[in-house]
Amino acid sequence: MPRWKELPAQLGEEERQLLVQLRRLKDHSGLSLASLGAKTSYSGSSWERYLNGKKPVPRVAVEELAQVCGADPTRLLVLHEVARAAEGPGEPRDGGAEAAEPAAATGPVTRASDPPGPVGPPGPPAAAPPAGRTVRLRSALAALALAVAVAFTGGLLAGRAFTGGEGDTGRGVFSYAQKRTYACEDGRADGVRYAGYATTATAILDRGSSGWEVVEAQCLLRAHGFGAGKVDGAYGDGTKAAVKRFQRARDLVADGIVGPDTWGALRK
Repeated sequence: MPRWKELPAQLGEEERQLLVQLRRLKDHSGLSLASLGAKTSYSGSSWERYLNGKKPVPRVAVEELAQVCGADPTRLLVLHEVARAAEGPGEPRDGGAEAAEPAAATGPVTRASDPPGPVGPPGPPAAAPPAGRTVRLRSALAALALAVAVAFTGGLLAGRAFTGGEGDTGRGVFSYAQKRTYACEDGRADGVRYAGYATTATAILDRGSSGWEVVEAQCLLRAHGFGAGKVDGAYGDGTKAAVKRFQRARDLVADGIVGPDTWGALRK
């Protein structure tokens, strides 16, 4: 497989991390740029520009790449959000506007990321956020991007991005798998605690739930000293009992259900 071109030096660290992960996903799938063009709404030449850092990659393109490669897009979209927030206002990297260049199709292609056309006279410009708030937000997003990138790299370098069995402590970066255990991290972004698997603060979890949100909750419980046994993403009796103990310790309703109030306490 041909070697990738070196990414432009002017790329921000957040954008660089995103492109590194997209390149790895594309390489792991074995698809060529032409194949991506045939399987997605974007042409092969568009993918060449996106993955070589010549144009910012659209959110929809990230979702479609994950879909055709059989990967969970959640963490890629977190990296994309962080990269876009850190980029700030400015001209496109090659000095020109990005033109829509979908792959050949039998009809017009509409993408969710395309902005709607003007419907009336423009209103007054939106007020810019306070400078201090912008700096804090970017710092928090950068910290979160680093945590997510570490999670990606750990799983990929261990060769466990798509496979793994019971007892495996690999991160399973792209798709949640049952009967696996996951390693926990204890990171913070702007004072908010994260374990590297989900950023939610609103998901409702109860017995029978499973997935990345449960892995995140189990890791956060362990970080607070309320371990629920295996960190396997399965919300069973052990996890429910640990949640009740945590809720009682934090003067919350001890119903064993992780909701917004419990997430708020876990994220501290």
